[in-house]
Parts: sequence; C-alpha cells; structure tokens
Amino acid sequence: MDGLLSLKEAIILYLDRSGGLSKLIEDCKFFKDAQQMEAVYRFSFEVNPSDVLELDATLGDCILHDPVKAVALFQSVCYLSIKTLSLIDHIETESQVNVVLKPTHLPPFPNYCLDLAEFPRGYGPMRPLALEGLVIAMTRVTKYTQGARFLCSEEKCPCSRGFHHIRVHAPGATESATVRSDFTCFICSSPLKEDVKSRVLGDKQLVELIHVRAVDVLGVHDAASLRYQSVTLFLRDELCNSMRIGHLYRVVGIPAHVHQWPNVTWSVEACSVQPWTQKSPCLVSNNFQNLHTAMACSPWRFAAIVANSFASPVIPPGLYNTLKLGLLLSLVQTEDNPDSPNHLDVLALTSDALIIDRLMRYSLLLASRGIHHPLTGELLASLSRDEHGAGTANIHAGSALLASGGVCLLGDLTCYKKDKMDMLQSALESRTVSVFIPAKKYGDDMDQQLSFPIQCSFWALADAASPSKRTARCDNVVLGSVEMGSVPLQLAESFGLVVQCRETSSNHPLLSMTEHTLRHAMPPGEPLYPASMQFTTQDYKELLAHARELKVDMGPEAERVIHSYYMASRRVRSGSTQRSTVSVTSVKLLIALAQAHAKLSLRTQVMEEDAVVAVLLCESSVTLKHGASVLVFPLDAVFPCALHDLDSLHQRDLMLEESRKQILHFVQTYATCTVEE
Repeated sequence: MDGLLSLKEAIILYLDRSGGLSKLIEDCKFFKDAQQMEAVYRFSFEVNPSDVLELDATLGDCILHDPVKAVALFQSVCYLSIKTLSLIDHIETESQVNVVLKPTHLPPFPNYCLDLAEFPRGYGPMRPLALEGLVIAMTRVTKYTQGARFLCSEEKCPCSRGFHHIRVHAPGATESATVRSDFTCFICSSPLKEDVKSRVLGDKQLVELIHVRAVDVLGVHDAASLRYQSVTLFLRDELCNSMRIGHLYRVVGIPAHVHQWPNVTWSVEACSVQPWTQKSPCLVSNNFQNLHTAMACSPWRFAAIVANSFASPVIPPGLYNTLKLGLLLSLVQTEDNPDSPNHLDVLALTSDALIIDRLMRYSLLLASRGIHHPLTGELLASLSRDEHGAGTANIHAGSALLASGGVCLLGDLTCYKKDKMDMLQSALESRTVSVFIPAKKYGDDMDQQLSFPIQCSFWALADAASPSKRTARCDNVVLGSVEMGSVPLQLAESFGLVVQCRETSSNHPLLSMTEHTLRHAMPPGEPLYPASMQFTTQDYKELLAHARELKVDMGPEAERVIHSYYMASRRVRSGSTQRSTVSVTSVKLLIALAQAHAKLSLRTQVMEEDAVVAVLLCESSVTLKHGASVLVFPLDAVFPCALHDLDSLHQRDLMLEESRKQILHFVQTYATCTVEE
C-alpha cells in the first residue's frame, strides 16, 4: 500500500513539473463547457520515460515494462484530482476516466528497439518499443469505440443505473472486445445491455510499415536472401493522418496480439510518431577535395570533370556527358528531405537504349532512395480491402510514392501503353496521385477522392528513331526536328529536362563501348583510364550525399540572368504557339538546374556561371521539343568538346564564356519590353 501511495505521489509531482496537470485542467474545462454527461472522459499524456526515471526509478520502470499497471495508476491520480479540484461535476466513478499514456522516447538500448527485419515476432514482451520503417500502405480514417457504458438487465440490481460497468479500448483489443452482447453483471450475473446513447467514438487509421531496406528489392541492388514483412500500425485519435505514404518514421508503440477468430494477428498500437531521416556521414573524399582545389580557377571545371568521369564502370569517360551531368544534377537536387518540393525529371532521347538504360541503372544506385519501376507494376497507387475487420479501403503505394525523396526510374517509355503514358503525363503535370474510393465497394456513405503529393524525380528514356524504321544516327541533326519515336510530345513536355544522346563520329558510342567492354574483360593490370578519371562509386556517393545537404542561396547575378532569360524567351516566342512552353514551370526548371549545378560544384551561392549552364540545358530541352528560337545553341553546348586534358578544359571554358556573352546580349535585346502574362 505504501508503495502504491509513493508511486501516485511521484505521478502527481511529474504531472506538475511536465505540465500534465495544466493539460488535465484544460481538458476538463472542455468537458465542463460541453455541459453533456459523458460515459467516458479521455485524457492523453505525453510521457518522457527518461524524465520519469530521474524523478522515480520505480515509476519509470513501471511505465517501460508494465504499461497496464502504469495506466491504472495514472487513472487513479486523474480521478482523485478531478474530484478534489471539482473539475467535472457529473463524474461518478474512476472507471469513467480513460487515460492514454504516450511515451515520446525510449532508452537507446537494444532491448527497447524492434528491428522490422528480424523474425520471429510476437514472442517478446508487450511493452513500449521503438521501431523505424517506411510507410507502404494506409487506410482512410474510420471510427472505433473509445468507451461504452453497460447497464444490468435486472432492474433491482444497483448496476442497472449509474456507471459501474464501463469498458474502454485497450491496446490490441478489437471492436468486439470492447462492445458485445455476452457481458454479465459482476454482482448478480445478469446479462448486460449497452447504453448506446453513451457510446464514445474516436478516429482510427491503419498503416503498413516495413523495413527501409525492403525497397532495395524494387531498386537495382543485388537480390539478397532476406525476408521482409510489413507490420500493421494502429493510429488512433490525434495520431490519425500523422503519417504519409512513402515517408520514413520513428514510432514508439506497444505490440499486441489482435484476436480475430480463428487467427491471431501481431500488430502495434502507436503511442508517438516522429518523421525520421536516415543520416550518414557526408564527407567528400580526398580525391574530389584535391580535384576541387586544383580546379578552383574556373567555376565550370569541377562539375565538368565530375560529369566526364561519372559512371566509368558502365560506360567510358567522355561518353554522353550532357546526360550524365543532367543525372548528377537530378541526384543532387532530389534531397533526402521528402518535404522539399525540389525535383528534376530527366528524359533521354537515344537510339542506344541499352547503353542509356545501363547508365541510368548505375546512377540509381547513388540516389538517396531509388525505385526501378517494373513495367507490369503499379506506378501510382492501388486499392484493396482492409484485412483487419474494418472492411475499408487500403491504399497501397506505387513506385512513384515509394520513391519519395529519391528517384523513380521508368525505363523505356516506348514499351508503355497509351493509358499508362496518359496516367504518367497527368502525374507529372499535377505532381499528385489521385485515388478514387467507390463507396459501394468499400462500405462508405459516399465516394471519396484522395490526393497524395509526388515528391520524387522521374527518369526515363525513349528511342528517338521512328518506330517503323530505325534510322542511323547522323551528326547534322536540325534543331527542333528530333524524332520522339512513339512518345507523345505532350508527355515529353511534362519532363523538365530533355536530353538528346548523340555523339560525334569521332566518338562513336558503339566503338567506345566495345573498347570499354573488352578492356574490362581483360585481366587487371594497368588502370583502365588515366589517374585523373579514377573516382570510385563510393567517392561519388559521398560527394552527392554532401552536395544534397548544402543549402544554397541565389546570387543577384544569377537571379538577373534567369529572370531576364524568362522574359526575353516569352517575348521572342510570343508570336507563335511556343509561348506557352516558356511558363512558370520553365522558371522553376531554371532555378532547379542552377541550384543543382552550384551544389555539384560545392558552392553555397548560385553564381552567374551556374545560371548560364541552366539556360543552356533549358534552351536545349525547349529546342528539342519545339524548335529553335533566336538564341541558337548546339545541342551539346554544355559539353562542346571532348575533355581529355587541361587544353580541352580551357577550350570548353572559352566556349562557355562565349555562350555567356551571347545569353547576356540576348536578354539585353529582348527583355527590355514588358511581356503580357
């Protein structure tokens, strides 16, 4: 008895210090102002076990290892506080107080962590545990019974009135465990009947959580002999809608066995939910640090060499440099933070689909999260019926939602059917996934339309040759006349960056790839390429991880170039149907390209030179879709020459400087007049 009294005193002291008593008083004011007698009054408290352990070790141990007993102690303290302070006049029994404890943190020890990759489950203690994972599915919000009042059917029994038989929801309990018709009175053993008018309802949502490494199965990683299985989370009341599909979360919850005869399901009742981001060291390797120092004389050289040497395990350096730069910029601009709206979609037009597919697959390994969409898989979202008794719609994430904060590789668009292309185009334009839930099928009162934001970058490739006759590639392609193959122009317009993969006759990709493959097949001896090109995949992972974390600011010169180019381009194209192509979306693309180039160059401020590269890439992309404007650049303006040595780097700098002067002259000439929006 003295032990229980000591624990209750510690609870009062903790609630006073943590603000719990003030919250209790405020909640009671709400119930009192409602002027309606409730059968159950619900109070939730956020509890930090570390603070409780410092105050009273026994109480802290009770919260961590015997949550049912801890709830009973808090319930008794809250009831005594309400009666002593007269916070609610019409409360009669302690059973009317429904206390929910929500541990915010747990001790950082293995016994308090649940690894979703470990099996078997269900044999551990039913106490608070911490788990981390990725949301792959969720239901819509439905109702559940928080508490119910039962009356004895025998009129002479004291329990036929008052609040003697109160049932509240407990972790792991189903709806039938809280409300059913076979309860009996504890005094006279007569059947109990529910006072339906006194039932208190709350919100409930089911979420499927899986280990984050499970998405490697949908990427391009080597298959591992591991088994991943999702776990069902129950979110209740204020925790509903606190999680989003495709995002990572750290959850503190209580495992429970949900009995649904003849099956027993292992699930977790969530107590607290916090967004979680995987953090890894973001240190640039010595190889790239030395290169960055050596190339400090030019704002263009470092990014050029990084792109030139990129993906050397799959294609030789110097091949498809413009596309490799675009992929690197997309990897840098797609931040680990899924809440960031930054994205950079890339579409490659090529007649060498196999080589470009290898390049994109290799690049996907360097994304913070990479999903390779299977042609027969679900791209956006799918529906199924919930298997936990609610019968509502369960929304499963497709490849686009699973890739949140990363990259979704679509592959060759010429293999897609028209309906898939239309769906992809709609998703690219709206950046949302719309899910229609028919009421008749899932037992709702009315049809529902739910929307989920798309927060990933899309990569795709398309065969630029005509589908009927694959023509040989030529070097004198006229601007604006590139064949899109079977890919509609409207779909190509939805991609931010469109790159034509073409090389000069002196650097034919077939010959280069043949030599590259043969040299890889020979016994290892000398390095395949000069020392300046020997940057490992790990070096690129560290560089991109560091660049993604950089916070960049737009410099005034860069803002002026981007704004002036936008105004000038609209004015030049104002007399044609192309004006609509230079829209606010183009400004966002320019800003994203300039910011990404600055990050890739390891700068924290966007310079005018970054804006020049952005303009060249954007102008090339618009030209491929709609034809050239007054500002005429070759499609390979970003990499006008092969990079073999310092002389070729100097030559490229001179050509980019000439392009910079042409851009400045263009904007000064055409951006002086106001353009009607």
